[in-house]
Amino acid sequence: MNDQPSNWVRTAPGVPVIRNVNWGGLATLYVKEVRRFFKVQLQTIWAPAVTTLLFLVIFTVALGRSGRTVMGVPFADFIAPGLIVMGMIQNAFANSSFSLLVGKIQGTIVDYLMPPLSTGELICGLAGASVTRAVLVGLAVWLAMLLWPGVHVIPRHLWAVLWFGLAGSSMLAFLGLITSIWAEKFDHAAAVSNFVVAPLALLSGTFYSIEQLSPAFRAVSHANPFFYVISGFRYGFLGTSDSPVMFGALLLLAINIGLGALCYGLLRTGWKIKS
Repeated sequence: MNDQPSNWVRTAPGVPVIRNVNWGGLATLYVKEVRRFFKVQLQTIWAPAVTTLLFLVIFTVALGRSGRTVMGVPFADFIAPGLIVMGMIQNAFANSSFSLLVGKIQGTIVDYLMPPLSTGELICGLAGASVTRAVLVGLAVWLAMLLWPGVHVIPRHLWAVLWFGLAGSSMLAFLGLITSIWAEKFDHAAAVSNFVVAPLALLSGTFYSIEQLSPAFRAVSHANPFFYVISGFRYGFLGTSDSPVMFGALLLLAINIGLGALCYGLLRTGWKIKS
């Protein structure tokens, strides 16, 4: 009796090949990655949530007094959605930029390359775990802000909250994977985080409306893809935006497709991974 799983087919004697999606292997990789960051949840989930809340406290105390409003809403309500999604995308990058890099440095990269997983399944497992971490951080921050006096974070357009939150997290998850493929040491990943991700996130309109900027700086902001994540996510809570919402949604879709294809190509060729 043949006890080989139904989704395996033999193309040559003794050479089984999975002809469909290896759901078991994909789920195993995803659970492994989630358990890896969840074991140190104080560092990976709760610490980023506390840091984001500190931003809220500092900026509302410094700039939110005297009834200041931005785009017709109280200042605290304006910055809260941006802080939530900023925490999400930064942690999505931190998670995905660590997995393959630590494997290369510790010599355990074979644990990702040897299992019967296709390139697409490997990307889905790693990026999916990163998005999961981003969602957990976002939920933690949102729940804290929901109980925070003077802050209103009740979604008005749930589809925008979900789309821009997940699309932004996926974009940074793919960027983190590309970084982990390229990087040869932790300093390289830290450089991308400190000199690319952090500046783009902080200069994305989280703490201000770009309508207050000069035309030159406004044009620079429109060239920042993080701006569309922040603006679209904020629209989901406030019902108002300083950018075309549908244009931002389609732009993020195109960026994610491009970054996903680049991840696939790099992993497929084994660039800086396979010797």
